[in-house]
Amino acid sequence: MNRKTILLCGFLLTALVGGAQELKMTGSAPLTQVFGESVESDEPLPMNDLGMEFGYVLYEAEVTLPGGDAELELANVRDYAAVYLDGEFRGTMTDSRKTLTLHAEAGSHALQLYVENIGRITYGPEILDNSKGLFGSVRLGGEEVAGWKITPLEVREADTESLDFGPLGPCNVPCFRRGYFDCAAGNGVYLDVSGWGMGEVWINGRYLGAFWDEEKQQSIRIPDDVLETKGNRIVVFDIRNNDPDAAMRLSDKPVFK
Repeated sequence: MNRKTILLCGFLLTALVGGAQELKMTGSAPLTQVFGESVESDEPLPMNDLGMEFGYVLYEAEVTLPGGDAELELANVRDYAAVYLDGEFRGTMTDSRKTLTLHAEAGSHALQLYVENIGRITYGPEILDNSKGLFGSVRLGGEEVAGWKITPLEVREADTESLDFGPLGPCNVPCFRRGYFDCAAGNGVYLDVSGWGMGEVWINGRYLGAFWDEEKQQSIRIPDDVLETKGNRIVVFDIRNNDPDAAMRLSDKPVFK
C-alpha cells in the first residue's frame, strides 16, 4: 500500500490514528444466531463428545456462592476460556492457568465459560490425549459444579452477510460487531487487530482469519481482491472484548507486539 493510498483512505474516512485508518464498529449481532444444539450434562463434556474438531463451545451452569471471593478451579481447559459471571467478563483461563478468583455477592449466579480449541496436536505422545474443550472436575469455592448446559457455537461457519445486526450497544457477553469503511483498494494492506482479545474477523463476507492478543503478530494480511473503494464491511467476533468503542485499523505493514 503506497502513501497515496494511505492518504486517500484517510480522506474517505477522516479517522486516523498515528497514520493508520481506524475502522469503528457501528452495529452488533447476538451470538445466539449461531448457537448449535445444546446438550445437558452433569459434568462438562469435551468437544470430541460433541462431534467438534475445532471452534468454540459455551459451557453454562448455575452456581451458589456464599459471598466474597471464591476460587474457580478447572481440571482441564483446552485451550482457552473466557470466564463470565452473570454476563460480566471476569478473566481468562488456559490449561497452564487453571485457577481464577471470582468475587460476588451471596446467592445464585450464572457461570459462563466460552471455550476455544486453538488447534490439535498431530504428533508426539500427547496425540493419545488430545481432548479439547472443558472436561473433568470444575470446582468453585471448593464445591463441585454440576448441571451443565453445553452449546456449540458455529462461529467460523457463520455467513456474516446474513446475520441480523442492530445498533451497537455494550456487548456484555461475546457478540458479532460490524463496521463500514471506505478505502481505495490496494496491495499490501494489513488489518491491525491489536487491542482485541481472541476471535475471528471477516471483511466483505470473506473470512480473513483468527487473532489472539497473546501472539506476537497482531495483524492479518488482507487479500488484494477483498477491499472495495466504498462500502466495505468488517465483522469481528471476540470472546472477551466488550468495549463498545473498540476499533481495528488498516496498516501498510505487519504489526507486531
